[in-house]
Amino acid sequence: MSIPQSGGGVIESFDQLAGLMESGCKPKTDWSIGTEHEKFGWLTDSHAPLPYAGDRSISALFAGLETRFGWKPVREGGNVIGLQRNGANISLEPGGQFELSGAMMTNMHETAAELRNHLDEVAVIADPMGVRFMGIGAAPEWRHEQMPVMPKGRYRLMTDYMGRVGTHGTQMMYRTSTVQVNLDYASEADMVKKLRVAIALQPVATALFASSPFFDGKPNGHRSWRSRIWRGLDDSRTGMLPFAFQEGFGFQAYVDWVLDVPMYFVYRDGSYINALGQSFRDFLRGELPALPGEKPTLSDWADHMTTVFPEARVKKYIEMRGADCGDEAHINALPAFWVGLMYDNSALDAAWDLVKGLDTETREALRVAASVSALKGAANGVRLESLANAAVDLAQAGLKARGLGEETYLAPLHTALATNEVQADRLLRLYQTDWQHSLTPIYQATSL
Repeated sequence: MSIPQSGGGVIESFDQLAGLMESGCKPKTDWSIGTEHEKFGWLTDSHAPLPYAGDRSISALFAGLETRFGWKPVREGGNVIGLQRNGANISLEPGGQFELSGAMMTNMHETAAELRNHLDEVAVIADPMGVRFMGIGAAPEWRHEQMPVMPKGRYRLMTDYMGRVGTHGTQMMYRTSTVQVNLDYASEADMVKKLRVAIALQPVATALFASSPFFDGKPNGHRSWRSRIWRGLDDSRTGMLPFAFQEGFGFQAYVDWVLDVPMYFVYRDGSYINALGQSFRDFLRGELPALPGEKPTLSDWADHMTTVFPEARVKKYIEMRGADCGDEAHINALPAFWVGLMYDNSALDAAWDLVKGLDTETREALRVAASVSALKGAANGVRLESLANAAVDLAQAGLKARGLGEETYLAPLHTALATNEVQADRLLRLYQTDWQHSLTPIYQATSL
């Protein structure tokens, strides 16, 4: 989840809303790679989730990282709720998922080195405490009542709201983990093409990175339960954005959609003010019930943009949001996959050719098929295995064209396609054979 945004005065013109995204346009020479991943902490003696406070806790881990490695604390209401250093952030998801939002890197080798350094630093502090972390898309055994609750005002408001809309919102907040990559665009037209390719191929990413076949202590019938959860969350702010494929789509059309998504909050003076279900359009008119007579700032708009959760999201860059977290190799493979497709013009053009014939129904059906069956899924005559093979080949070509040797990070995806077995399939196979229907071994098996 995002931290409070900053910068920008009161919104004086409606054009400033789209202007925020337009300000993200960069020449290709300045494009970068920002990778985020979440992971579950667990206590090695009990397999219980890592609590926020105590001798063996997130707070203790934060303190160790601050003292030993120079991270700077981020506080809310007297509690440390994150760390910052050199353009990177460590933050907390609602159930204590420990998230690295990496600095913007210029190539995959830098991204991989950042991840390895992060995992090494965390291990230095966590190992003596008897704490490890799982790279997996959903907590396999923990039930909702077992999950710790992080001391963040944003999450208290969201938890209340999620209980009123959809069916799976609190499961998403407290018991799932993802890996994402943030990529740049050169212009509005470039954003449009990249977003369309990103949305259309999110089911491929979901299939390739599926790693959440267990929930509440048993198989759940899906390879990516995390993806299934997102389909039962809040239709007003999630999904495959069919309007993004309509003629004339651009920054303004995306703004119009975000404006119609009900608000969660307004952030003022270190506190979150409840604006659940209220309208940002009313806010622009100075008619927000939560802050009558007050008009929003650009920071308020940037905050509101972080409360929409489509499969690919636009801010001043594009976020790819369709993948489960996994092991270290898969965490690196996710940005490599999208960089290969998005940062080489020939690969991007070919990727658009690959998906431009898919209609809204097929894109949505592939999303469902990916969550249930991963690479074995199909919809309306389109097989995810075939689509994934083509997409990974294009990503490979795109990375080779960059001439940096980054294609090596696609190795886990080539293996998955060669064996037709993704992480979730392997975990299910182990559960049914070596583990003898016990999930006790999954903690070590998915340990980062």
